[in-house]
Amino acid sequence: MQKNRANRVIPPHQVSHHLDRLARPYFIWLYVFAILPIFMMVFLMFVDSEGVSPNFTFTVENFSILTEKSTIVALWNSIKFSILTTVICIFFGMLIAYALYKSKIKNKYLVLLLLILPMWTNFLLRINALYSALNSSNYFTSLFGIPGPNLLGTDAAVIIGMVFTYLPFMVMPIYTSLEKIDPLLHEAALDLGLTDFKKFWKVIVPLTSKGILSGSITVLLPCLSGFAISKVLGRGNILLIGNIIEQSFYNMDYNGGSVLAVLLLIIILGSIVIINKNDKEGETLI
Repeated sequence: MQKNRANRVIPPHQVSHHLDRLARPYFIWLYVFAILPIFMMVFLMFVDSEGVSPNFTFTVENFSILTEKSTIVALWNSIKFSILTTVICIFFGMLIAYALYKSKIKNKYLVLLLLILPMWTNFLLRINALYSALNSSNYFTSLFGIPGPNLLGTDAAVIIGMVFTYLPFMVMPIYTSLEKIDPLLHEAALDLGLTDFKKFWKVIVPLTSKGILSGSITVLLPCLSGFAISKVLGRGNILLIGNIIEQSFYNMDYNGGSVLAVLLLIIILGSIVIINKNDKEGETLI
């Protein structure tokens, strides 16, 4: 009797039902802290109220924030810095991932772990450390007496901060794509007369395109919506759309802030929908 119980196979539908029950707390958390705030922001877009107040009137004047000069400049800056950061991360991420892939290191995943290890520290601590490094009176000046340029408050400082923060998110998916390439393809490409550079450009890059696209998503979207890097490293001289949203909510202008927040949400969701249409198997977002 006990032997039969031990060998009994649990039907798949019972396993699925058990997993559904375990996932219920997660869905409750998701609905309360993710879905509900979205509905609140959509509601605040169309009302005129002082903060979160039961006294409100419906209006569409909140959308006038989209035509303000500061919003247009901030949106353009966000798009510009996001694209530049993504392109730079693709270049360096591909070089780092390919160099690690071709290396003879036995435990390559340990190297990747060391690469992403700084990501386990607090985000603001890393940004403030970079703030000190980009200052004219930085560590090198203190130790070696070497004067350096003060990059704080410039476009370069913001781009360096974004690349420094999000480069590991580009390396990981590219390296995963490289590991999936059949080693025989390398030999076949060389047998057909391709040089190492042509093999890299015509064979390796196309086969890692999904990894590059996946990394681009994880870099582009947070760069587009972030505000801390431009606020700390840009010293307030560079305005991004995230800074306007942060200022709006800080000043209790929840209506205007909700309009911009929902706009960013539509852009992010639209990007994911476009990618899903081009990648039916869902490999890009893995």
